[in-house]
Amino acid sequence: MNNSLRKLAVLGLAPAVMLSVLSLSSTTMAEDKKAKMTGKEIAFDRKKGNCLACHKIAGGNLAGNIGPELIAMKARGFDKEKLRAQIEDASIANPETIMPPFGKHKILSEKEIDKVVDFILTL
Repeated sequence: MNNSLRKLAVLGLAPAVMLSVLSLSSTTMAEDKKAKMTGKEIAFDRKKGNCLACHKIAGGNLAGNIGPELIAMKARGFDKEKLRAQIEDASIANPETIMPPFGKHKILSEKEIDKVVDFILTL
């Protein structure tokens, strides 16, 4: 292959390589941001926990009223294990629930569920 053809081949591949690198970088940045989210951020994020769609939570805007207000959770008998089970798959305790099974359907990761549980137990 002569030099001109080599240059064209390299130039033809360069945009594809650059797009791959940029794609990996943006994926990594998104994963880093996701890993750094607090339980409150996950709970309030409309693409993640979206707890405010159904629950009133102190500090949240446009809260729903489908589910109970999330206040005094420890006083209401919730410990970490019970609350985690509720968020993981509420249909186990109540087959008629409309609460999404955040763990079972992989809406939230295990770590994200733990962060949300820790946040809600502070309410």
